[in-house]
Amino acid sequence: MSADRPRTAADRERAGLHTDVCVVGGGPAGLVLALLLLKSGVRVALVERSRAHRREFRGEILQPGAMRLLDELGVLAGARARGCHEHSRFRLVERDRVLLDIDYRALPAPYDHLLSIPQAHVLDELLAHCAKFEGFDHLAGERADGLLKDDTGAVTGVTTGGHEVRAHCVVAADGRFSKLRRLAGIDAGREDSFDLDVLWFKLRVPEARVRDTVRDVRVFRHGGSPLLAYESWPDRVQIGWTLPHGGYQEVASRGLAHVKEQLAAAAPPYADLIREQITSFKDITLLDVFSGRAERWAVGGMVCIGDAAHTHSPIGAQGINLAVQDAVLLHPLLVGSLADGDTSAAYLGRFEQRRGPDIAAVLKTQRIQSSAMLGQGVLATRLRPALAALLKRTPLYGKVLRHIAYGNPSIRIAEELFTG
Repeated sequence: MSADRPRTAADRERAGLHTDVCVVGGGPAGLVLALLLLKSGVRVALVERSRAHRREFRGEILQPGAMRLLDELGVLAGARARGCHEHSRFRLVERDRVLLDIDYRALPAPYDHLLSIPQAHVLDELLAHCAKFEGFDHLAGERADGLLKDDTGAVTGVTTGGHEVRAHCVVAADGRFSKLRRLAGIDAGREDSFDLDVLWFKLRVPEARVRDTVRDVRVFRHGGSPLLAYESWPDRVQIGWTLPHGGYQEVASRGLAHVKEQLAAAAPPYADLIREQITSFKDITLLDVFSGRAERWAVGGMVCIGDAAHTHSPIGAQGINLAVQDAVLLHPLLVGSLADGDTSAAYLGRFEQRRGPDIAAVLKTQRIQSSAMLGQGVLATRLRPALAALLKRTPLYGKVLRHIAYGNPSIRIAEELFTG
């Protein structure tokens, strides 16, 4: 932090804080972007309502694309050292029958797996790297509650509890229910295209329990409510039970015992843990699943990134992948914006122009994945394994796998902008 800049909340209240870029939201998108900008000599103020990364995060799976970029940024090794699990396969299972088997080991090393890692480990590592830079101001425990604007209506900063943070550009990285997006008058563009909700919970796995020698991410099909399960570091299993949109109320109305038996039937390997460890409705969390693309991603002086710009289903574990790639793609645009002195909606809107086709492709793939995994009927169940086996023997299999694992492979870190 620069010696001539406000250091405390009291200092900021008296003098205000002036910076180059104000990032609101300390998730993967916001922190990766902050680190990239700091490495490029840009001053960054990060406004984050949480003081520590201790809350429960649902998104824990890193795809190879995100791993590669985080590794090139120098943070993956440190995040992994905090604890993680590698998963080699994604499997769709019905009773004892494997309907779909996607083997990530077909990808080139070292990113030939999925990585289950607590999101807090990634965020803590990113924050530790950001804190090394003199131009970094971390406003932890502060909420952005208003936008500052000039006479033309362009955004020039944010207010946090009465304090002012003025910046060349503001980045809304505050999630799918983004307050900054709403304050800027941008419609979220919500679509209930997946027509499902997910009931999330974690179970403790006893140390003495026998585990598979090769971990995998599994979807168990049982009736009309498939269930996702994977081992979560250090000794947990994270589970997501899919239900028809709005269907949870009907299931829950029949009592906790009924919910537990439905879950136990859906995931036989974890039936005993479900019966033992789910003791109240407080042990489970309902996630409203929807997709969406904000009607526009930029206004004068402000640009949206990550879930604030586009929201996705948890199918395919794309959340962190997309967030990291967003940051990498926005980074050179913001450096150029500073150099050119241009924060117009047209200039910042180039981010959506470049990134929009990738997001459309991901949404299309997720819809296909949803139909493939959740589709019902005897015909679908019988054809799925045969089609999957046939696909695996064609070049298309590798293309599909790489698309899911990497997204847009041309996205690269603009290291030439780093100042050292």
